[in-house]
Amino acid sequence: MSSPGEYYNSLPPITKAYGTLCLFTTVANQLGLVAPVFIALIPELVIKQFQIWRLITNFFFLGGFSINFGIRLLMIARYGVQLEKGPFERRTADFLWMMIFGSLTLVVLSLIPFFWTPFLGVSLVFMLLYLWSREFPNANISLYGLVTLKAFYLPWAMLALDVIFGSPIMPDLLGIIAGHLYYFLTVLHPLATGKNYLKTPRWVNKIVARWRIGAPVASVRQAGGVGASGAGAGGSVGGGGAYSSARAPPESSNTAFRGRSYRLTD
Repeated sequence: MSSPGEYYNSLPPITKAYGTLCLFTTVANQLGLVAPVFIALIPELVIKQFQIWRLITNFFFLGGFSINFGIRLLMIARYGVQLEKGPFERRTADFLWMMIFGSLTLVVLSLIPFFWTPFLGVSLVFMLLYLWSREFPNANISLYGLVTLKAFYLPWAMLALDVIFGSPIMPDLLGIIAGHLYYFLTVLHPLATGKNYLKTPRWVNKIVARWRIGAPVASVRQAGGVGASGAGAGGSVGGGGAYSSARAPPESSNTAFRGRSYRLTD
């Protein structure tokens, strides 16, 4: 059994960085070092007072220490890690671009008064959960030990639980919308038309190469776009197959977690 330090060092870079920032932000809030009001997404302050840091910092606050905070952090450590180590293995730039695109989508949606929410961290985590559920739709999930369901339905089950527990559902809905938009643009639309309009920009690849983030890999074009598991999924999240900027040559990583059972507990 690995030590906590060994487990932390084994985490993929993007998920590890995001989870660490979320944890540190909550710790700083609990210690009184950072007040949520100074990092929340408040459009008026961003536009009129140019407090542009709010466009980024709001993604790092998942709430104070609580069961809900623990569950969100667990979702990053489980579903985010499995995405980055599975479908996005050796495709760090693609995973980073997915996070950037999701964040931009959530910010734009949050500018609409009906969708506005001051903190979009939960939404970003929910987007990871949604994409994971589409990539591994047939994985078995034990929800709090009460019911077992397919991973495809997990985002909706978590949404229903938030309704039951009285938690805000808007962050969850925003995450589902952003996740489905990314999945549509990188998987469904390319499969239907053969065109991918959401390729990872070169500047993202340059950032990853410049800072040596993740495993270095040469750009690869692989024939065929079929790679996702389950009915209704014909390609890999992030523009798998011919649409990915880099793809590991071994067998499809989409099967890495297929058929396993997962248990979500508090």
